[in-house]
Amino acid sequence: MSGDVQSRAGRHYVLAAGGTGGHLIPAFALATELERRGHHVALITDERGANIPGKPDFLPAHVLPAGRFGKNPLHWIGGIRAVLEGRSMALRLFETFQPSAVVGFGGYPALPAMLASTSAEIPTVVHEQNAVLGRVNRLMAGKVQAIATSYPDVARLKEKQRIKVDLVGNPVRAEVLTLRDEDFPPFTEDGILRVLVTGGSQGASVLSEVVPDGLAMLQPALRQRLQVTQQCRPEDLDRVRERYRNHDIPAELGTYFEDMETRLADAHLFIGRAGASTIAELTAVGRPAILVPLPIATDDHQAANTREVVKAGGARMIRQDRFTPKELAKQIQAMAQNPGSLSNAAHAAWNCGRPDAAKKLAELVESFGGAEMMDVIRIGANNARGASQGVPAGQGAGCESHTEISE
Repeated sequence: MSGDVQSRAGRHYVLAAGGTGGHLIPAFALATELERRGHHVALITDERGANIPGKPDFLPAHVLPAGRFGKNPLHWIGGIRAVLEGRSMALRLFETFQPSAVVGFGGYPALPAMLASTSAEIPTVVHEQNAVLGRVNRLMAGKVQAIATSYPDVARLKEKQRIKVDLVGNPVRAEVLTLRDEDFPPFTEDGILRVLVTGGSQGASVLSEVVPDGLAMLQPALRQRLQVTQQCRPEDLDRVRERYRNHDIPAELGTYFEDMETRLADAHLFIGRAGASTIAELTAVGRPAILVPLPIATDDHQAANTREVVKAGGARMIRQDRFTPKELAKQIQAMAQNPGSLSNAAHAAWNCGRPDAAKKLAELVESFGGAEMMDVIRIGANNARGASQGVPAGQGAGCESHTEISE
């Protein structure tokens, strides 16, 4: 064992990810874990990803051309040319950096690096954050050595590819993970109900339209106890502030909150979109939620992301075409009708969390590029995990069955 650990020390790994937070948050978490283990890590992304807040200081970012492929085939020529250029640049980087493995987190900026790694026969892993395999990961799934997933059931995954699957979860930020062992904030029959509303990094106008009026429709005994924190688009800010003022509901509004983890820690109920990172953080901390999937999300993946936690009783999902003030008030009233209901939902959400995701993903990545015999052992272990698509009960790694909150 000591020899194997020694052989893994100081390896080089390349992470490739699209420029959005959904792709980069888990990439940063993995980079931090690999660096903690003594490895050297580099990032391949686009301009957005290279400059996004939260990138670890130790992580060098390489911006490569990637191109995008829309519905118009006339635009594909330029996209293909950019991908091929990015692939050549990635190959040159690999010659210098000599990675033991390359990990792709999806998004078009990851594609050139993934094509380069598979053509150079460098061990390659993809991590899928959503419950539907994304386009780039779908394209590469047949060529990579392992597919790390965040959910037990992932759509668009071919049957013959399931042998490569390893359920690890979706890594979250360390500052959020530290909240996992804290108790759900006290909520009594006459105590304040703190509601946190966000729509992703850019906010969501539909939340600004619906949430203030929905909260105003709650029964007076509950409405009078509200304390709201809501992230809004800049153009919505004044209008939403006026609505809360007219409804006499205390609300703190902003376009961005730097201390989001603190606000999540204090919240009794979350209302927002169903992005992969959002759900990973909600389940890591254990917070009840009303989730409104983005209707234009590719392959309806945000709706798919909600299924596990909704089935467990930790959240409720409302389609955007049914997301009205009346429906929102109905669902909040049902979830907060007594203190025990919210507490039970919080516990159900907590049980869906996979707090060891970064560690498990790091272990999977480390298993590549080692001695040939170790790879044989790894493949056998991964196949067993992929077949079961689960984690032993009692380890806080999966949803357990819970009584759902009554309507």
